[in-house]
Amino acid sequence: MMSSFIPGLELSRTFYLQVVRPLVAGVPHSAALIGAGSEVLAFDTERSTDHDWGPRVVLFVTLERTGQVRHALDEGLPEVFCGYRTELGESGSHGVQVSQASTWFTERLGFDPLAGVGVLDWLSTPWQRLAEVTSGEVFHDGLNVLEPARAALRWYPPDLERYVLAGQWRRLARQEAFPGRCGEVGDELGSALVTAELARDLMCLWLLMRRRYPPYAKWLGSAFGRVSGAAEASEELAAAVSAEVGAGAWRERHRHLGVVYRRAAALHNRMGRAAALDDGLRDHHRRPFPVLDAGRFAEALHRAITDTRVRALPRVGSIDQFAHSTDLLTDPRRCRAATRAVLDL
Repeated sequence: MMSSFIPGLELSRTFYLQVVRPLVAGVPHSAALIGAGSEVLAFDTERSTDHDWGPRVVLFVTLERTGQVRHALDEGLPEVFCGYRTELGESGSHGVQVSQASTWFTERLGFDPLAGVGVLDWLSTPWQRLAEVTSGEVFHDGLNVLEPARAALRWYPPDLERYVLAGQWRRLARQEAFPGRCGEVGDELGSALVTAELARDLMCLWLLMRRRYPPYAKWLGSAFGRVSGAAEASEELAAAVSAEVGAGAWRERHRHLGVVYRRAAALHNRMGRAAALDDGLRDHHRRPFPVLDAGRFAEALHRAITDTRVRALPRVGSIDQFAHSTDLLTDPRRCRAATRAVLDL
């Protein structure tokens, strides 16, 4: 019986040190907890243990050692470690994934970062996948493959960062007046819905400006809450999305959103990735809907791009910014095909 919950990262680290490493002694290898799973992003709780959870290690070995290592693990792994079964899920397979580095990265991302990271690679890889590879923990890197790969993916190159940030500002620009426009015609539900979408986009923008890959929806709020300076913005966004549905509530939504717009604009100005801009709100055309006019920030970022290849890209952003299908975003092959088509790469 388990006496208390052990966070997955701690559990897997101990599992590697006490069990896996002795079983592969003498075999050159690299080991980490990366990839899928809430424990990789340190968002796991006791609730996480109800399925596909337990001591896990991603183990990289050379091709000629694969059979030897798998046999050693199959024969030597205990059934239970620290109160958790080492078999995960209904398949009966244990939690040590044995692979070659290039194969694992290509299956997870659609490319091997050890061979270089190009424009298509960056823009076709969902933020969740980038977070999964650069988070977690490296336990041992005897093959010198994990640290170089993670370093290559730590963050976008400067001009691609500007391009992605511009894409996020542009998403805000398209809808920032809509909470008021919906509310003005009596569509309070529509106003609330657009407000929630804007809140999501603002949270992603804030994370991107802080050089954090936004995780998928289940963990977005948790990740946002951990970012420096986001406490007040979090309170204002919570007030915006929870404003009581009723006549005139759209004004409250705009008021709370406006505070976060200005905070985001101030952060843009402090980060210095493009020209600083006025962070004041203004009416949308002649309509009484206070907006930041977020498109100004997208344009400033585009003007700051010096790489002509990046500047020539269609202004639609990365895969997360023009596609929301989970079935697409979890399939690297389709992500690459969609990005290649949309960006004409």
